[in-house]
Amino acid sequence: MATTPAPPTAPPKPTWDPRRAEPPFPWLRPTIRIRLTLLYGGMFLIAGIMLLSIIYLLAAQALNTGAEPLFKIVSGTSIKVSSDNCPAVQAGNLSLDEFNVAISNCIDHQRQTALDDLLSRSLLALLGLAIIAFAFGYAMAGRVLSPLGRITRTARAVAGSDLSRRIELDGPDDELKELADTFDDMLERLQRAFTAQQRFVGNASHELRTPLAINRTLLEVHLSDPGAPVELQQLGKTLLATNERSEQLVEGLLLLARSDNQIVERKPVDLAEVATQAVDQVYAEAAAKGVAIRGERAAAVVQGNGVLLERIALNLVQNAVRYNVPEDGWVEVTTQVQHGQAVLVVTNTGPVVPAYEIDNLFEPFRRLRTERTGSDKGVGLGLSIARSVARAHGGHIAAEPREGGGLVMRVTLPI
Repeated sequence: MATTPAPPTAPPKPTWDPRRAEPPFPWLRPTIRIRLTLLYGGMFLIAGIMLLSIIYLLAAQALNTGAEPLFKIVSGTSIKVSSDNCPAVQAGNLSLDEFNVAISNCIDHQRQTALDDLLSRSLLALLGLAIIAFAFGYAMAGRVLSPLGRITRTARAVAGSDLSRRIELDGPDDELKELADTFDDMLERLQRAFTAQQRFVGNASHELRTPLAINRTLLEVHLSDPGAPVELQQLGKTLLATNERSEQLVEGLLLLARSDNQIVERKPVDLAEVATQAVDQVYAEAAAKGVAIRGERAAAVVQGNGVLLERIALNLVQNAVRYNVPEDGWVEVTTQVQHGQAVLVVTNTGPVVPAYEIDNLFEPFRRLRTERTGSDKGVGLGLSIARSVARAHGGHIAAEPREGGGLVMRVTLPI
């Protein structure tokens, strides 16, 4: 007779818990509270012991001083009294009552002198112990709180777009180490997210380059045909301009993704030379619009990437020329060294810019009074690229409205 197989048993439940294991005695964990309690409690205990010891020694000395005899009998039958501590009893022919009063006054004076001396020395000892306690407490507090300084320095480096920094705090498993480990985990996730975003933008930009280049080639071939109808040539020119704008957008996105990274390979670059090259490239466009370019450019050498720094100057000068007044406009481009930093300043005439719109100008695809709209002045990435490149070089860019219209763009880079 065949036996019925037993039903399969349920698989065993996993015993591994992804959460951090709790210590067997959590109240023995060397937390900051316990360490500070032991530290300052021990300091107060030691200071109290030292103060009591000093007071005991001073009191013993005062009692010894007060126990010295006030007078001594120096004669035989006719009593004469001599005292160095009580001159009043040295007067001759004192009656018994006068002698007792003088002795009582001398004892009171001796006791008060000893108490005053004990008080003054105790205050000096207390002052000395207070100075030592504050100095020792300041040193120990700095030692205990030194991990916070390390966390602050790492956070400041991360704020400068260096997501590769980590705290990696070692030491006891207390609240500060837990905070540092949590901060490191957060930085790891942020770095992966930013890297994935930059990789996506870079890959998408590279993938879009090929079809845009093919489109440009086909349009140029059709436009080179002299027998093509006028309508077709006009359509081809429009499509070619649209294709060129798309290529600029892709190049801007790729440069924006690259410039968000920290510059690793740095070489000496003169901002004056970079600004001069940017002015030369925009000179023809400025002359066509009737915009004069001027300004003195002094040598200001920084460590960085020459191509990216040239893009900063080119974008700023191009914007200054394109967003200018129709007549008698000018652009001033200057470079100099101020307070140990290289400064590039681009000032231009133009429309009045409200102060509340300054920050919006640095956002991608943003323009003055227009957002994400077509324009023959650019794709709206110039200032975003300039800010990203400046940050990657450890500097910053700031804008402020110019009185009478236009902007003053200031790029500051470390030397």
